Amino acid sequence: MPELPTDPPTPPSRTPSGSEDGRYGTDLFAPDETGEGERIDYGALAYDAVSRARLTALGVGPGWRCLDVGAGTGTISRWLAEEAGVDEVLALDRDPRFVNARPTGRLRTMAADLTDPSLEPGRFDLVHCRFVLMHLPQHAEVLARLADWVAPGGWLVVGDAVDLTTADSPEPVYRRAMAAMWQVLRERIGTDTGWVTRYPHLLRELGLREVGAELHVPPLTPDAPVTAFWRTTWLSMREALEAAAAPDGGAALAPGGLDRALEYLSSPELAELSPGMVTAWGRRPA
Repeated sequence: MPELPTDPPTPPSRTPSGSEDGRYGTDLFAPDETGEGERIDYGALAYDAVSRARLTALGVGPGWRCLDVGAGTGTISRWLAEEAGVDEVLALDRDPRFVNARPTGRLRTMAADLTDPSLEPGRFDLVHCRFVLMHLPQHAEVLARLADWVAPGGWLVVGDAVDLTTADSPEPVYRRAMAAMWQVLRERIGTDTGWVTRYPHLLRELGLREVGAELHVPPLTPDAPVTAFWRTTWLSMREALEAAAAPDGGAALAPGGLDRALEYLSSPELAELSPGMVTAWGRRPA
């Protein structure tokens, strides 16, 4: 493997929404790249059961109109339409190609940029948004708009990543690879998870009631979907991760460090708690 540069890469120019040329993360996670849909699906497999259980507990079902923001490959959108039996689902995504690849009744798609101030999809009994706001520098503004799209008596359910475990890992190669990933996401996209634990307070400040929150931290095992998600994410980001600079100006990863971290994810000695997901919800007064 070539020696890593010691100087940080020059970050690409970004629009105010934290994306390159208005397209979030396409230099790191190109939708046209082979395996990108599979990478997203691994994340869905890791967290969908938690999201479905929360939506079920809130009573989602027949008669509801639902908006799934940042729908990804559409796993939650299709579950709402096919199993929860809601009346209508609108899957909103900047690039809904993965949702459109598997059409189903009562499910519509909308290609839109969530940061567009003119966006007005309507009012819904459920607005669900997962792993989106953490990538948007204007997350507070967008969260307020999501709350405005909730009909009286309806629910806003939001979820984002939080990493409470990596810093305590005894495995340096894993710790450094994960730290480099968060650094690259922050510099290239604007990703920030530092505020995510404040979700309950933010929802209350927006006037929502019956606010609640929960944390899910899945274990990393070699055959777990969440492990496959991090593995494929690191592979997609290989060039950026190997060029990432540490705060002291040196390389964030030593030569061969990413490959050793990938080997650790496949090792029977793997014993970590993955970065997790905070899910928060609140109800608009009727």
